Amino acid sequence: MKRVILMFTMFLAVSLFTASCEDEESATQFSINDTFDEVRNGVRLILYFDAQSSTFVGSIENTTDKAISKIRVEVHLSNGTELGPTANTDLAPGEIKNVSLPAISENFETWGAHAEVG
Repeated sequence: MKRVILMFTMFLAVSLFTASCEDEESATQFSINDTFDEVRNGVRLILYFDAQSSTFVGSIENTTDKAISKIRVEVHLSNGTELGPTANTDLAPGEIKNVSLPAISENFETWGAHAEVG
């Protein structure tokens, strides 16, 4: 009986962890000329690829009326490379900060991005 309870507890813990993480990443892929613009968990991420500097540039914005802490951004390239995450940063309500992730020497056709919180 103890083993069943332990296994159920472990299953529940893994399920809760997976559910809390599943909202972070998106399967949506963008072409090199597209702009990502999405609000998740109160953070608006706008990001595009600047071919001249080989860098993803954009901004994060707190769209809520409360501070949001430990925000970071990642970009996933179609070649399997993950750029980032950026350093954790905090945003006051309505605050906007610039973000950038260099992709120098990376060959890719599509990309995806997301902001993580916490």
